[in-house]
Amino acid sequence: KSARMVVISGVPDGLLENDVMADILMIHFQRPKNNGGDVEEVRYPTGRKGVAYVTFEDQEVAERVLQKDEHRLEDKRLSRHYLLGVTQYCEEVSSSLPPLA
Repeated sequence: KSARMVVISGVPDGLLENDVMADILMIHFQRPKNNGGDVEEVRYPTGRKGVAYVTFEDQEVAERVLQKDEHRLEDKRLSRHYLLGVTQYCEEVSSSLPPLA
């Protein structure tokens, strides 16, 4: 599962309800223009401010998303666009983070 998961940073915090922000992230990462595809799960909020976890149905989609140079989070519910950081989830990095549960 971790090969299909990416860590998203730079999520605008406190602007919208958490479930609304999770929906916006889900839509962003499903769009073909963002190299996206079928999303299995969006985990937001997490124990870290401005961080979300996105798990894709297919590892290939996660790899495509990671290859995209720039992820601009845009939605009519946001006052402006936000640049997101997208990195591969890995056990070593996340061992220092709060558990996902």
